[in-house]
Amino acid sequence: MIPYTVNIKLAARTLTGTLNLQNKTAVDWGWQGLIAQGCHSSILIIDPKTAQTIQVLERHKANVVKVKWSRENYYHNLSSPYCLRLASGDASGKIIVWDVVSGTAHCEIQEHSKPIQDLEWLWNQDASRDLLLAVHPPNYIVLWNGDTGTKLWKKSYAENILSFSFDPFDPSNMALLTSEGIVFITDFSHSKPPGSAGKKVYIASPHASPAHTKPAPTAAPAPTGAKKALNKVKVLITNEKPTTEAVTLNDCLQLSYLPSKRNHMLLLYPREILILDLELSQTVGVVAIERSGVPFIQVIPCAQRDALYCLHENGCITLRVCRSTTATEEAAEQSVQELVYDLRSQCDAIRVTKTVRPYRMVICPVNENNAGLMVSDGRVMLWELKAHTGKAAANPSSGLSPLYSPVSFCGAPLGPNQKRIQDLCLNSMIGQTLIAGEAPPPSSNQQEVQLKFLLTGLLSGLPLPPFAIRMCPPLTTKNINHYQPLLGVGTSNGSILIYNLTSGLLHKELSVHSCEVRGIEWVSLTSFLSFATSSPNNMGLVRNELQHVDLLTGRCFAFRGERGNDEPPIEMIKVSHLKQYLVVVFRDKPLELWDIRTGTLLREMAKNFPTVTALEWSPSHNLKSLKKKQMAAREAMARQTVSDAEQSSVESSVISLLQDAESKSETSQAISAREHFVFTDTDGQVYHITVEGNTVKDGARIPPDGSMGSIACIAWKGDTLVLGDVDGNLNFWDLKARLSRGIPTHRGWVKKIRFAPGKGNQKLLVMYTDGAEVWDTKEVQMVSSMRIGRNVNYRILDIDWCTSDKVVLASDDGCIRVLEMAMKSASYRMDEQDLTDPVWCPYLLVPRAALTLKAFLLLQPWSGTFTMDITQVDYTEKDEIKGLIQEQLNSLSNDMKSVLQDPEFSLLQRCLLVSRLFGDESDLHFWTVASHYLQSFAQARQLNVSSAESQAHGEGTQPSPQNHLDICHDVLCESSYFQKFQLDRVHLQEVKRSSYDHTKKCADQLLLLGQTDRAVQLLLETSADNPSYYCDSLKACLVTTITSSGPSQSTIKLVATNMIANGKLAEGVQLLCLIDKAADACRYLQTYGEWNRAAWLAKVRLNPAESSDVLKRWAEHLCSPQVNQKSKAILVLLSLGCFYKVGEMLHSMRHFDRAALFIEACLKYGVMEANDSSNKLIEAAFLDYARLLRSLGLREGAALWASRAGSAGEQLMEELFQGEGGVPEAIFGEAEVELGQESTE
Repeated sequence: MIPYTVNIKLAARTLTGTLNLQNKTAVDWGWQGLIAQGCHSSILIIDPKTAQTIQVLERHKANVVKVKWSRENYYHNLSSPYCLRLASGDASGKIIVWDVVSGTAHCEIQEHSKPIQDLEWLWNQDASRDLLLAVHPPNYIVLWNGDTGTKLWKKSYAENILSFSFDPFDPSNMALLTSEGIVFITDFSHSKPPGSAGKKVYIASPHASPAHTKPAPTAAPAPTGAKKALNKVKVLITNEKPTTEAVTLNDCLQLSYLPSKRNHMLLLYPREILILDLELSQTVGVVAIERSGVPFIQVIPCAQRDALYCLHENGCITLRVCRSTTATEEAAEQSVQELVYDLRSQCDAIRVTKTVRPYRMVICPVNENNAGLMVSDGRVMLWELKAHTGKAAANPSSGLSPLYSPVSFCGAPLGPNQKRIQDLCLNSMIGQTLIAGEAPPPSSNQQEVQLKFLLTGLLSGLPLPPFAIRMCPPLTTKNINHYQPLLGVGTSNGSILIYNLTSGLLHKELSVHSCEVRGIEWVSLTSFLSFATSSPNNMGLVRNELQHVDLLTGRCFAFRGERGNDEPPIEMIKVSHLKQYLVVVFRDKPLELWDIRTGTLLREMAKNFPTVTALEWSPSHNLKSLKKKQMAAREAMARQTVSDAEQSSVESSVISLLQDAESKSETSQAISAREHFVFTDTDGQVYHITVEGNTVKDGARIPPDGSMGSIACIAWKGDTLVLGDVDGNLNFWDLKARLSRGIPTHRGWVKKIRFAPGKGNQKLLVMYTDGAEVWDTKEVQMVSSMRIGRNVNYRILDIDWCTSDKVVLASDDGCIRVLEMAMKSASYRMDEQDLTDPVWCPYLLVPRAALTLKAFLLLQPWSGTFTMDITQVDYTEKDEIKGLIQEQLNSLSNDMKSVLQDPEFSLLQRCLLVSRLFGDESDLHFWTVASHYLQSFAQARQLNVSSAESQAHGEGTQPSPQNHLDICHDVLCESSYFQKFQLDRVHLQEVKRSSYDHTKKCADQLLLLGQTDRAVQLLLETSADNPSYYCDSLKACLVTTITSSGPSQSTIKLVATNMIANGKLAEGVQLLCLIDKAADACRYLQTYGEWNRAAWLAKVRLNPAESSDVLKRWAEHLCSPQVNQKSKAILVLLSLGCFYKVGEMLHSMRHFDRAALFIEACLKYGVMEANDSSNKLIEAAFLDYARLLRSLGLREGAALWASRAGSAGEQLMEELFQGEGGVPEAIFGEAEVELGQESTE
């Protein structure tokens, strides 16, 4: 038999409980697909798809107040792989950047000792992804390098900074929410701190205005009181400091830019959300709560659609979607009043109590259709938004226009029999919001959808401490086949939680007692005794509950029957080593001795029995000798029954008889072995008592040791007996050598001592009021120690061994930790862990394997069908890594597998879907724009049948309007759509304007957009006492009388250029636009560095050819080394249809897989021809991709791309198949046919 040295291997882990108030804001859902959440000083990493905690990071000493995942918007390859990187800040001002998979810290950053207010990774430039911006209270923002921990710059502001928000469309803009208002910074850059102090605006609180106090007139039934009142509150942003009453009411909870459209921001108040248009600094939309409604806590704006996820104080999450502005005739005059966000779906609320309240919600940034809600009691509720097709119940009063589902999937129109995943992401669930002037799509091919929230996962934490913990009996050679490492946790509300420590998951929750559980003792691997005592009455008596619980059936009965009412409280229960007997010790009452097997009381000690202070059962017993005796007796019986003659032939039957008898005796438990226990009384005298069957004998007494105080606990294993007293002395007795040795620990009261399981393992765990120690009793020396305030910041409530080398500690921060014997709290390696459900997260793989998995999912052109089994592929790699990749593939949902294996699924759709699966931000943006414009330019080519038709069609390259890019792509959208959107927006601004400033800005916008008549009307509105009255009137005259006569044009052009030269850029540009010289205007704007403005103007005013010139210049500027935004430049070029240039750029940037797949898609859609000029690029791209695949170990893929890469490719082919008798022709014959067929489609 192999000797066992160590128990089942358990990972060190932390079971977490309720959150601290400071953890409220510490939660983030990353592009990597995982949620990070702060719990006291640890950080949990949660997989939302399977609702499992897959890692707990421990290194902070103070409560964690902020966590942020790094962004994934960079091209991933072996040198910049898929990795899980997280930044966390705590209440003592320390920031740690983690490598989550290994659980180690990259770097630690400390600037001040106040809690970090806000954290964000910079994502805008292509050069470095390691920059981390942090707000250090009270008023500093500091830019750090998150990889090395060096400080790049620091800037202080006049007010206390609460949080900040970056403009998602222009990284040089950011807004700080301060204690007094908002500070807008327009010159943010990673290379130097912002130069100016920013533009300060004050928010007059909506409640301070008189409109709120007057009741609204109730004549018109249509808008509700709240809406009416809010229509009056026009100005909310002023540059002057508001009066004192208004300042005290500044209760703005949050500010965020809207990622779905440029230059919009939301401000959250408890009872309303304001949508501001920053060009006018003007409220253009309000979401208000009715008087009886539940206030907001938080709101998260979506990027894919103009929608808001709102969290309310009752834990309800609501989704509000912006109403389309193309309204029906009867609602037309009301429709343009403001942006309206309609409530489309809400989830169930939770029961809010004093200790249970919702803290924060997070939304999946990749798909935006999953929400996680963090509750203060440690629960995490995972909600998924589902779309159901079908009409709503007719409810005309709601006045909601129907939502339609989009007709395309993964960026391409659906094939007739193509599989799809309806709820893949928000923009595949609901179609785009329509804007004015746009024809609604034909209703025939669109389905109405209803949205619902579905609870798909729930993680619950431990309840509030105190806890009593006890590990089940240890692993032995006999129980190894069915052993489960279960930990019993008794809680203050009387329930007992059983955790399985292999997975760290809750195995069972049993409601056993009606008051706080004081202790648990296991009587077998699947049953335990637990006791609880109620609070004492005025005579000091309590109700004692002692329950016997069977885990398999859940049966639970009162072990002491009717006893237990009005008696002194139970101090402790102790079960003997063979689980035969139980001692129950009371405070002021003699102890009771029970037989566990029969549930009978063996002895209740006499009144004069000494008071017990500590008690322990001896590990020695006479079971073996009893069994021997019994065996001998049975053998003799068996011999007598068989006559001598038959003896030899029946030898075997004797053995079987004996075995039979043996098994019977074990089940009937006829044997009652003799066991002993020792206890001490108040004087320190040690008593020894023997129990056999139902006889109890008093043994020897040992007088007290003078050096010890009152004995508090005893532990006994083998020949070692250890006593601990209330003064912190430990006394080690060696029973064989009859020696005793006292050691003062100077740590105060010894609360508990326990020996480690395992034969010959003499380690001892000792618990004090201020910590714990591990001792080696053989050497009589301390192995490790932990003390509150020195190396931990929590108090220990209970201790136990969970294996022979790991301890489990319950602490007052509500956590239970499984630690190594050294008791250093440490994170564990994720790859060593045993998860019950497999987790899809390519980031957990080693970098090379993650890239292999991606290549494997993207393209398998070497066979006619798609496979999800990596073993079927010629892939040279270690088996364990292959196994890990296969596990990832297996963990994909069946829907996802069937879509990926669908032969109808095109290359572009596949690229989009895989970038979503990987949470690869840069891939996702690239393929979204690429697939849209590849298809639209391919369509345009087919439409260009005759020039006359295309003239009638409008611009040839503009695709049909139904299928335009979402407005969140801003300047990348089609011009026609972009123009409509801007007109719609100015229209709204015009309705909302409330001061001369606003009117002037509107008029300027209208002139740039070419809406001269409306602009003139606005200019003529200027009142006579306004200083610019004369100027505006003349301007109105000028605009109306402009003719296209040569001299007037040249005069205006001259004036405009002079204005621009003298620093009046905006005015000069306006004049140029008046005489249709917008192309010159764009050029001037670009010369003066107003690149974004120039792109905007080009989109709304220029014809495609001129506009394309302006945008190409912008793309060149973006590529320049000082700007370094090549990835953005590529998107701009895609929207212009410069596909060849994009291919070249991707290849020169060494984005080999993206380049090759993109060129392949261009060839497939016919927007790039394979001719002499382009072949060089095509072959180079394919060759490099083949090399990349070879380095990943995917040989077939490499061979396929090499075969299409001309002469250099042939060379690579030879290298690939050296020593295998040349190139297997068959593969390529088939493969080329395959690709040939694809390109003819």
